[in-house]
Amino acid sequence: MNQNVICWFEIYVKDMERAKKFYSTVLGTKFRDMADPSESANMKMAFFSAPENQGVSGALIEMAGTKEGDGACVNTMVYFPCEDCSVEESRIANAGGMVNKSKFSIGEYGFISVCMDSEGNHFGLFSMK
Repeated sequence: MNQNVICWFEIYVKDMERAKKFYSTVLGTKFRDMADPSESANMKMAFFSAPENQGVSGALIEMAGTKEGDGACVNTMVYFPCEDCSVEESRIANAGGMVNKSKFSIGEYGFISVCMDSEGNHFGLFSMK
């Protein structure tokens, strides 16, 4: 199976409409708004439109508790595909990282875990089961 090493990205934003306007102007992309898939995170999502079979895609995310960019650091989340993200999640502490939010459902779109590596970088694990 040929699989991308990264399967998803998120760009955290403070103002969804302003961010969509920015990326639409700069990249010429359109967005598809989506309801909160977790039903508990109180988030807004806008998917980047992408041609068929482009590979990795992502979304703008407006959600309490995230840190949007302040110009001094990059605040983008990448997700790594897994068969079952709880397996990889179980290896994180022994490898020197931390699980910020243990595996949870994002509805029909699968499951994710939000983690931090040994260098303080946040990343996600994604699986359908």
